[in-house]
Amino acid sequence: MSYYYLVIPALGLCKNYVKYKRLSFFMFLRTPFLNILFESFLRYFSYRRPILLSIILERIFFFVFKIIRSYLRDDYNRKKKKYIEKYGLKY
Repeated sequence: MSYYYLVIPALGLCKNYVKYKRLSFFMFLRTPFLNILFESFLRYFSYRRPILLSIILERIFFFVFKIIRSYLRDDYNRKKKKYIEKYGLKY
C-alpha cells in the first residue's frame, strides 16, 4: 500500500476539521477508495505512473461531481435568495 492512501485523506480530514469543525469517516474513506479504484483501472490498461494519474482523476471526478450536484440543486438561485434576504442586496 502506498503512503499516499493515508497521507492525502489525513490532510483532507485535518482541513475539514479546521474549516468546518467536524470529522466525517465517509469523506476520509472515499479518497483512498476512489484512488485504489482508478489506480487498478489504470494498471489494467498498463499506464505509466498510475498513482499520479489516479490522484488527478480523483480530483477531476469530484470536480465534475460537485458541478453536476450544484446544478441539480440550483445552488446559485437558492443562495442568491438567501443573500438578498440576509443583506438586502439588489440584483
